Amino acid sequence: MDNLSIIHRASDYVKEHLEGRRPEVGIILGSGLGKLADEIEDPLVIPYHDIPGFPVSTAIGHKGNFIVGTLGSKTVIAMQGRIHYYEGYAMSQVVLPVRVMVRIGIRCLFVSNAAGGTNLSFHVGDLMIIRDHINMIPNPLIGPNLDEFGPRFPDMTRPYDPALIKRAEDIADEEGIRLQKGVYVACTGPCYETPAEYRFFRQIGADAVGMSTTPEVIVARHSAIPVFGMSVITDVAHATDDEDYVTDGEAIVAAANAAADKMTLIFKRLIASL
Repeated sequence: MDNLSIIHRASDYVKEHLEGRRPEVGIILGSGLGKLADEIEDPLVIPYHDIPGFPVSTAIGHKGNFIVGTLGSKTVIAMQGRIHYYEGYAMSQVVLPVRVMVRIGIRCLFVSNAAGGTNLSFHVGDLMIIRDHINMIPNPLIGPNLDEFGPRFPDMTRPYDPALIKRAEDIADEEGIRLQKGVYVACTGPCYETPAEYRFFRQIGADAVGMSTTPEVIVARHSAIPVFGMSVITDVAHATDDEDYVTDGEAIVAAANAAADKMTLIFKRLIASL
């Protein structure tokens, strides 16, 4: 079955199980951030494993469901766990959930992730608005262009919507939440970065590093969907200078969980303002 047929089959299944709801906003919840889904009112759960041709998330802290309901007075469809390239899936499978959300009619995409802070001024628990990215994962648009979704050569001058960024900054100011803003670099994973890699990413202009997000953003922008992105800084580069330091996956999820309430508040208010 070709890629377009897989997208159509999966999105048709999701449409049939929406019970008449029409999601306006798509949300991708990263490591340790799935608890935002608990804020969605009148939730309808569609497990990934029930959707034809859909990959299943295997990463720590990723439950593997679409959650459809109301958040910030809008009907949303949230990915409670994403698909990663490092799990062994083809890139077309990694971005299939976003293709499905686009086809069922979302008009805005919110993405989140847990990331390592390469910027030496960052601290564990900081929230960073993603203003731009550096993609070091294979591009999901390689191969035949899906003309139904967008052009062969989509513009990426502003991958993250400036108006949404400004609105989020205003909301954070009103709520007394301190935000960072920076560039996110995405690598394939699954190993965490070496100290030398941290230094390299900092030198090329990255403020945070992770293993996701950019493929989904590229596919959303292929369809001219505005994107807002936020990283939770769950570990920091300067900690690697400690001889006893070891990057711990469970500690990263715990740090993301600790910051999730602040991110949830910003997402809810930002979605309500759309």
